[in-house]
Amino acid sequence: MSGIGFLAAPPLTDEARRMFDEDIADAGHVMNTSRLWAYRPDLVAGLFELLREAGAAAALDARERGVLVAACASAGGDSYCSLAWGSRLAEASEPDTAAAVLRGADTGLTDRERALAGWVRKVAGGPHGTTGEDVQELRDAGWDDRRIFAITVFAALRVAFSTVNGALGARPDAAFRTTAPPAVLGAVTYGRPIEDEPSMPGRRLGE
Repeated sequence: MSGIGFLAAPPLTDEARRMFDEDIADAGHVMNTSRLWAYRPDLVAGLFELLREAGAAAALDARERGVLVAACASAGGDSYCSLAWGSRLAEASEPDTAAAVLRGADTGLTDRERALAGWVRKVAGGPHGTTGEDVQELRDAGWDDRRIFAITVFAALRVAFSTVNGALGARPDAAFRTTAPPAVLGAVTYGRPIEDEPSMPGRRLGE
């Protein structure tokens, strides 16, 4: 197995192999994020368990979750998660809506979704500059304080995941060139470029 980002290839443990095989079953290839987190599959499993709990507490539907992560990722300059979640948002809404969120325009969103997108951009881009008025905008759009807290935790955990991936040089998978809608591909003009070729064949490792 070749290196990943700026690091050498991690040991191919049983836990890493299981993670890779799940990627192949779900996506048809091993994702670069999985190759990176193969250094500590237990840590990424714990992080995503927290994300699941925060997401459940926030009670977001598929479209709202797509808005949250796409807005958060684009605000942080994360091309990987922007392509992944922009594509998911395109499925839950339409490609032009997803592209607008990635560009920060939010065309096609409801007032409630615009407030959500605006808040998570502040969480990702300048959390120490938020104000009570920013939170009140969320309340005015229909979000209560319990869900605002959960949304903020969810966004912060997404930022943590993106920070590790970006800092260590993980590039978006080559598969995004064909799987992401053209509108989403055109909107993601920031962050690390999509890799040129798949870094690992779409098969079970060790076969």
